[in-house]
Amino acid sequence: MQTPKKVKVIELEHLPMQIGQEVNIEGKSIALFRLSSGDVRAVSNVCPHKNGPLAEGVVSGEYVFCALHNWKISLVTGEVQKPDDGCIQTYETEVKDGYVYITV
Repeated sequence: MQTPKKVKVIELEHLPMQIGQEVNIEGKSIALFRLSSGDVRAVSNVCPHKNGPLAEGVVSGEYVFCALHNWKISLVTGEVQKPDDGCIQTYETEVKDGYVYITV
């Protein structure tokens, strides 16, 4: 098992509010979001339904709606909201000195 590490991915000022940004870290496609609250969230960029790109989804509060079939997914827990089922990987984020870091 690999030791988790923090990776600097983007300057916070270059991450638009409520618009997903895809980043690739060690072969993983990750969707990065800056919420209206100012929180930064990172999740797997693949919807568990039909592998839709979540970075292209619509953000509302702490949820993203998949652009393909409108599945609602929590950006906090990674859980798909009922009546649908599924879960995606979430990643810890940190903002330090104006940069966003993701722990992978």
